[in-house]
Amino acid sequence: MLVGYARTSTFDQVAGVEAQERDLIAAGCEKVFREQVSSVDVAAREKLASALDFLREGDTLVVAKLDRLARSVAHMHDILQRITAKGAALKILNMGIDTNTPTGKLMLNVLGGVAEFEREIMLERQREGIPKARAAGKYKGRAPTAQRRKSEVLALVAEDVGPTEIAKRLGISRASVYNVIRG
Repeated sequence: MLVGYARTSTFDQVAGVEAQERDLIAAGCEKVFREQVSSVDVAAREKLASALDFLREGDTLVVAKLDRLARSVAHMHDILQRITAKGAALKILNMGIDTNTPTGKLMLNVLGGVAEFEREIMLERQREGIPKARAAGKYKGRAPTAQRRKSEVLALVAEDVGPTEIAKRLGISRASVYNVIRG
């Protein structure tokens, strides 16, 4: 059985998760696990855990892109180990990788390493560029997410919705909800 897993980092990325889901169904996935949660908070990725638990021998976990599944090469290896321990495989659509084959396993390791290297280089350049941009008055940082959603938070507060539920609905932290309420 082909089992799909789709993920985006925030609730705002509805189109992204829907596109992944569409691709997974087009690839023949009979069941798709979908979530909108950051890859950094591994414990919060309940649907990934459910997808891995659901796998049976001979199944293949299918993802649209590698970065939707793992946040690093080490994390990818942990997930792949759980998949192979069940006698299942991993297929990554945009890379054409299928770990049912020895070549697929090799390519996953090589491309995973390259992807992690590229990310580290990008972060290094970003760390170097931000102070220069600040000094030139061109970088002001990103606007706080919760402040952009202030009207939504206050509307839900007016409806007597609790902070935990507001945070869940809007995809922001409870602390951010309290910061908006305090003004």
